Amino acid sequence: MAEEPAGEKTFAPTQKRLSDAAKNGDVLRSREFATLAATGTGALALWAFGAWISEGLAATARAGFQFDRRTLDGFTPGMAMGDAMLAALPPVLALGAIVAILTTASQLLLGQEGRWIAGNAGFKARRINPLSGIKRIFGAQGLIELGKGLAKLALLGGIAWLWGKGRLPDLLMLGALSLEAQVAHALDAIISLTGALLIGLTIIAAIDYPLQRFQQDKRLKMTLQEVRDENKQSEGSPEMKSARRQRQRDLARGGVAKAMQEAQFIIVNPMHFAVALTYDPARAPAPLLLCKGRGETALAMREIAAEQGLPVLEYPALARAVYFTTRPNQMVREELYVALASLVSFVMALKRGNRPRRPVVEVPEGLRFDGDGKAVR
Repeated sequence: MAEEPAGEKTFAPTQKRLSDAAKNGDVLRSREFATLAATGTGALALWAFGAWISEGLAATARAGFQFDRRTLDGFTPGMAMGDAMLAALPPVLALGAIVAILTTASQLLLGQEGRWIAGNAGFKARRINPLSGIKRIFGAQGLIELGKGLAKLALLGGIAWLWGKGRLPDLLMLGALSLEAQVAHALDAIISLTGALLIGLTIIAAIDYPLQRFQQDKRLKMTLQEVRDENKQSEGSPEMKSARRQRQRDLARGGVAKAMQEAQFIIVNPMHFAVALTYDPARAPAPLLLCKGRGETALAMREIAAEQGLPVLEYPALARAVYFTTRPNQMVREELYVALASLVSFVMALKRGNRPRRPVVEVPEGLRFDGDGKAVR
């Protein structure tokens, strides 16, 4: 398959890209979803607090339109306004607080990166840049927003007209009702109209949310080169990776250093596995595995062997066979005696100063493994 061109933005944004965008204020937001949340919450709150709001509004109206001699002789506008506010404000403030909290929560929980970023609350000069504002108004995005606004106006206006067509006669008769009935009827009408508009707002939000997600994904897509650069930054420079590997190797050295002091030779594969062995007839009748390792531990064992002048023998199949069948401080499997006996003779000849030919060893078929420890047939 041909590799993607490095300059085309065809890769989905990474988590780091999304996090950086969020810190700059570019998060998934849907104003239509916020409007739906605010309107729906307001309708539910009106329905729940309807009686409380009706009583407060009725008490305010009654106090404002009832006069007697005592009221006229001791007229105190401030006290009258205070009484009206105490009667009407608590339910109104409760309604406003619930709507504000749930609307904010709906936006913070909208998307994966739609969380609170404290830095976004700070002043940013680009937000009041007139050139940017003109570009938004007259650019492609401005035309899209204009089209959306006209479509919303047509949809919601049509719903309101259909609602008003059936409710208008009752609304015109409000004046013939008592004060409490007027307030209750008005609240019922508001809740009914809000419920009808919620249908249109739900349709609009259902269209706007995936559109906003699509636009954000398109805006934050990355080129192949950007993905590569980010991977390099996350993994660190070659120097940092080398230092990290060295620290891992130092830790591995500490775990095998003592056992390596007794080793006579090690067998490797050639970089991923290493086994350190010794043969002492007084200690055991067969070669003994002192320690073993893979990855960084295997590299550490090679380094220690080089420092101690131990023979490093590259026999991949044999190294894996010993690694996967023998524990440290145990004798190797009997099936491996012949293979290891030739290596012990080879190492002894090297110590005497001879230059023997490197032996060819065969690993029994049942003891052949791949790098994951699975039997190879």
